[in-house]
Amino acid sequence: MGCLMAFFVGLGLGAIRITPLQCLAILVSKLGITLPIKFQTEQTFVLCSIRLPRILAGGMVGAGLGLAGAAMQGLFRNPLADPGLVGVSSGAAIGAVLILVLGPTFLATAGLFVPWAAFCGALSVGWITHRLAQREGRILISTLLLSGIAVNALCGAGIGLLTYLATDAQLRNITFWSLGSLGGITWNSIGWLALFILPAAGGLFNQRRTLNILLLGEAEAGHLGVPIERGKRIILFCTALIVGASVSFAGMIGFVGLVVPHLLRLWGGPDHRFLLPSSAILGALLLVIADTTARLIVIPSELPIGIVTAFCGAPFFLWLLKKEGGRI
Repeated sequence: MGCLMAFFVGLGLGAIRITPLQCLAILVSKLGITLPIKFQTEQTFVLCSIRLPRILAGGMVGAGLGLAGAAMQGLFRNPLADPGLVGVSSGAAIGAVLILVLGPTFLATAGLFVPWAAFCGALSVGWITHRLAQREGRILISTLLLSGIAVNALCGAGIGLLTYLATDAQLRNITFWSLGSLGGITWNSIGWLALFILPAAGGLFNQRRTLNILLLGEAEAGHLGVPIERGKRIILFCTALIVGASVSFAGMIGFVGLVVPHLLRLWGGPDHRFLLPSSAILGALLLVIADTTARLIVIPSELPIGIVTAFCGAPFFLWLLKKEGGRI
């Protein structure tokens, strides 16, 4: 119900106001059903070509990040883990910045390749981190964590170097991309996001039993006959797909993958049969609300969505830390 309300509120609010009944009339008119409610052609264009794609994208990206965050916290058995811990977000960032800075030298339409460069960077860094953590066919979680930290630092150094080489216009593009936005989402973007995020989300949900058993520890899980190593690989691969696709089309959006599953874990417990689907739902709801807020604060312009999630997520997380007395 909350997601449905956020959906219609997001569709209606903005520089051009559209009432909920008008939203409904416009949507059903695309199905050939006419309701006795008046609306303008301009409202139809804004709703169908601008707001509807970005709200659907916000729902998918938010659900994916929440789901990936819950899976990573379960894999690391640490409620402070987030989807970018293994360097996937940093890999996407360096891929995008590489195209933004060096792309115009070789490509006339470099901007079109930014999402794909980010996606390839995310998968490449995810693969490198995975390989570094392997020992005799096993993925060592402690080594995976350390590899992720080192790769994040290396990607950060690369981004710093490229930023140093960038022009003023390129620096502006890098800044806005790194803060995250759903403003450039089109129906074509929706198709690509669905292609990567939905199957990966299904793959993570299928690992709910593995994640529950991992809470006992790897040795105990192995004694129960669960294919732990296979489960780890699936979780890492699906997380890389979700984060890579999300960062590629929406930029860097923080705190969703950390705060959402953490809050639900405190409220409903660590059972991933509950935690995974609820993290997806709350993540979608949170990002749709954040995107609507970003569009409303500075009408007719909009704030980068990463600023909104950080302003909301960081104080809430600090309050949660204070409330739990450092036991998070």
